[in-house]
Amino acid sequence: MATKPKSEAKSHPADARGKIVDALMELAAERRFEDISVRDICKTAGVSLADFRDAFPSKGAVLAGFSRRIDRAVLAEQGDELADESPRERLFDILMRRLEAMAPYREGVREAAAWLRREPASALAMNQVVINSMRFMLEAAGIEAHGAAGAIKLQGLALAWARMVHVWLDDDEPALSKTMAELDRILTRGERAAAGVDRISALASPFAALAGAALSAGRRARAGSGRSPRREERGDDETGAS
Repeated sequence: MATKPKSEAKSHPADARGKIVDALMELAAERRFEDISVRDICKTAGVSLADFRDAFPSKGAVLAGFSRRIDRAVLAEQGDELADESPRERLFDILMRRLEAMAPYREGVREAAAWLRREPASALAMNQVVINSMRFMLEAAGIEAHGAAGAIKLQGLALAWARMVHVWLDDDEPALSKTMAELDRILTRGERAAAGVDRISALASPFAALAGAALSAGRRARAGSGRSPRREERGDDETGAS
């Protein structure tokens, strides 16, 4: 019976991604993030460099993969047991579940957080990853986060999450009382800030609608007169390509 060529004996891409995430978090628990090479990750994960390239474009992207793993762990546990709770209580529970899912990787998370403080550009990229995660956490809690007001809420929650992780990393109490107290403070401040954002958004929305109507009317008038819209007024096409 003919044997398969070695080139066909590949690990499944989904398996490779999981192994790579595990390997990075294991290595991050042992050494500085800057000292971990892609080859180190491949060796620890038992995958080839080609497998890594198929799975992730960089070490930083592996961290984003870790974040998505935590998202999935939290969202997969969503049930109806919190249906009768307030949105605040649901969000409290969801964020604590997120920390619980991160607990097995705590030392790796500690070094990853320290690396992000040393690398502002990477921290900026990771901020968007956290915002995406927080969008799903709010969705799971039944909290709206749409439009400009929603973007402000998401960024505020992303920054608050970073502060909470910092407290969690130094909380040695089994009951995580310091972490829960910090989360309670964060949500209290967040409720007040969100209420202010919603009020401002409600006040500004009629003016935004008027401005949009005026802009549309201007475009129709120019189209009717045969004038071509200026390039800056075709921004949707340009931003869609980025």
